[in-house]
Amino acid sequence: MTGYGRAEQTINEKVFLVEVRSLNGKQYDIRLLLPALLKPYEFDVRNVLNEGLVRGSIECTITIKQNGGAKPVVINTELLKAYYTQVVDLAEELNINMDNILSTLLKLPDVITPSTEMLSEDEWAAFKKLLEQAIGLLNKHRHKEGQSIEKDLLERINSIEEQQTSVALLEPKRREKIRDGLKKVLEENVGKENYDPNRLEQELIYYIEKIDISEERVRLKNHCDYFRSILQEKEIVKGKKLSFILQEIGREINTTGSKAYDSEVQKAVVMMKDELEKAKEQILNVL
Repeated sequence: MTGYGRAEQTINEKVFLVEVRSLNGKQYDIRLLLPALLKPYEFDVRNVLNEGLVRGSIECTITIKQNGGAKPVVINTELLKAYYTQVVDLAEELNINMDNILSTLLKLPDVITPSTEMLSEDEWAAFKKLLEQAIGLLNKHRHKEGQSIEKDLLERINSIEEQQTSVALLEPKRREKIRDGLKKVLEENVGKENYDPNRLEQELIYYIEKIDISEERVRLKNHCDYFRSILQEKEIVKGKKLSFILQEIGREINTTGSKAYDSEVQKAVVMMKDELEKAKEQILNVL
């Protein structure tokens, strides 16, 4: 499910900014961008994210800005030399002017770093709360999206049940049409006087029982009720369970269609399948 959370706080003259984004995804996948100061805490940061976020493609970006006066810094001379060698070789190859090369090198990543490489315990505790705050804001966005999806899913299930009610109303006429159709075929091809009406009735009863869809209607109703009950559960992760129930609903709809032998019933089946496909698309967004 999609969501966005942003939290910012000044902690001991350091301005921490946390941004967390999530996109729909079947698995949990995280892309974490950390400043050098937080590299030693990467495992802890990932644990906090894992606990607060269940599923999806997650992108978390954390930045730190230094407030106040000048702070002691460290120049990574080995890295600077490595940059210098490559820059000089490239400049000679391309015949580029080497003026102001030092200022350029000093701006390259990780050449200049803060001298304090670790957070204090108080700073880490404050930052952890800030990270949890951003996660909480993201989950609020997810919750709002979930409410919208729930409403849409219920509309789809209700529509399927309405079509199934229409099928139930068509059932008596469907049986009569099948009965009359078979009689008409026999009369046209065999003759009304050349078949046993009693035997025909027995065969008709057997045939109509074979294409009876009352069991499918009962099972479909049970699946729809179960789907609603799962939506009402407080369990956070329920997408796979709902997807499985939709598969069962689809089986009953398909069986109804295969037994229909009636154009009006087939129209209702097509409507149910359309609503089912829309529900399946929405389920992909559910945790």
